[in-house]
Amino acid sequence: MSSASTKADRFASQRSAALVGTGILFSRLTGLVRERIFAHFFGNSDAADAFKAAFRIPNLLQNLFGEGVLSASFIPVYAALLAQDRDEEANRTAGAVLALLALCAATLVLLGVLATPYLIEVIAPGFHGAKRQLTIRLVRILFPGAGLLVLSAWCLGILNSHRRFFLSYVAPVAWNGAMIATLLGFGRHYAQYPLAAILALGSVAGSLLQVGVQWPAVRKLVGRLRLSLDHRSAHVRTVIKNFVPVFFSRGVVQISGYMDALLASLLPTGAVATLAYAQTLYMLPISLFGMSVSAAELPAMSGTVGAMAEVAPNLQRRLNAGLRQITFFVLPSVVAFFAVGDVVVAAVYQGGAFHRQDVLYVWGTLAGAAVGLLASALGRLYSSTYYALRDTRNPLRYAAVRVALTIALGIVAAFWLPGWLGLAPRWGVAGLTLSAGLAAWIEFTLLLRGLRSRIGSTGVPLGFLLQVTGAALAAALAARGTLRAIGPHGPWTVALLVLGAYGAVYFAAAWALRLPELHALGRLARR
Repeated sequence: MSSASTKADRFASQRSAALVGTGILFSRLTGLVRERIFAHFFGNSDAADAFKAAFRIPNLLQNLFGEGVLSASFIPVYAALLAQDRDEEANRTAGAVLALLALCAATLVLLGVLATPYLIEVIAPGFHGAKRQLTIRLVRILFPGAGLLVLSAWCLGILNSHRRFFLSYVAPVAWNGAMIATLLGFGRHYAQYPLAAILALGSVAGSLLQVGVQWPAVRKLVGRLRLSLDHRSAHVRTVIKNFVPVFFSRGVVQISGYMDALLASLLPTGAVATLAYAQTLYMLPISLFGMSVSAAELPAMSGTVGAMAEVAPNLQRRLNAGLRQITFFVLPSVVAFFAVGDVVVAAVYQGGAFHRQDVLYVWGTLAGAAVGLLASALGRLYSSTYYALRDTRNPLRYAAVRVALTIALGIVAAFWLPGWLGLAPRWGVAGLTLSAGLAAWIEFTLLLRGLRSRIGSTGVPLGFLLQVTGAALAAALAARGTLRAIGPHGPWTVALLVLGAYGAVYFAAAWALRLPELHALGRLARR
């Protein structure tokens, strides 16, 4: 491949990642607004615990059948057909996958609604009385919305395969908007328990809106959509074959998340909500940078055809460039969560029923999660590379190892570690996030070693890692100095000044170090 072609290809990948990141940014910003308003009305109350726990149960359906699974199983097959100009076969495959997906989702929604009381016993055994009854009611309301979001994930697969990245990732703004409107419209007129039920209805309406904003563009791309339950097509069978191990891979990851929620439900009131608040912030850099690069690269990697000797150098080049790009943005996020996480949490959540002590509680939990932040973000791109190679089984095995470690370490960290350190029992929730972070590094190591044996040398260069770390630490010192200098102000004012100083020093240091990722960002912005 010529130098000019390589540069053009790299720019196209960066542009695609920027579109994904921009869409995610709008989505996450509205999500932060939603969470701030939620915290204002619910704080760390029993109703907040109930809603957060209830939301996890139908969210299992979305995660098992949604974006991650379809990206790994459907996009490689569909994108490869498009790359070979086999549009008719691609459309038939898309219609069959949609029909099968809708049937599975509808069946599971019905079973989930009927089995809700039993699911509560598994997910939140620490909930009793009115709190348990509210959780059951919320789960039954939320399940249909999760089914709609599964269909939204199919729309995302179509759009991404056609390189239409922005719409699919900005669509959740509609869902967030519906929940924000519900909270603002009803929050001052209802007590927390009935407000939680109304908010669940708003979530279902938002799910419908999220599908609706994508549907016109999807119909235009696929043309005449032929729905069919025929699974005998070779391409549909390939999707199903790839789907099963990824389904179980996502399943074991979900087990980890639900075990965290289960263990948190056994801790004092507020632990479940605190875990959810911290995870919202923790997922922001993973979504903006890890997910954006991975989502942009997967269709391009999947469209690469030829023998492994021909495919491997292209995958290696794309992977290594993507790893540097993710590290450039995620590593300073890790340092920021440790150094000025209290500023971030206060800006997003503090106010109303969410007090200063809640800020410190969420900050400690967020710091535990930040331990594995870089590993999780880089792992997304490694997993996408496996999926592009049509290998869905090795990521499943590595995910199973991660989950087993998370559960084992989580039990110790949640119930014994706080006592050993002389902390209150509620700090067990920070132990949960810490154990998950350590397990993420084990999974990352397994993914890395497996790919090196197949495509050659890959990873983030040590010199680059040290440069980025040094720039982030200099930014952290500047941010803490700014915080001490400005004195007491409102949370938003403090965040603007402190995080502004952090970003300015980090990018100035990156410019002084001549890091190519910064210059590429500037060229992309100019274009």
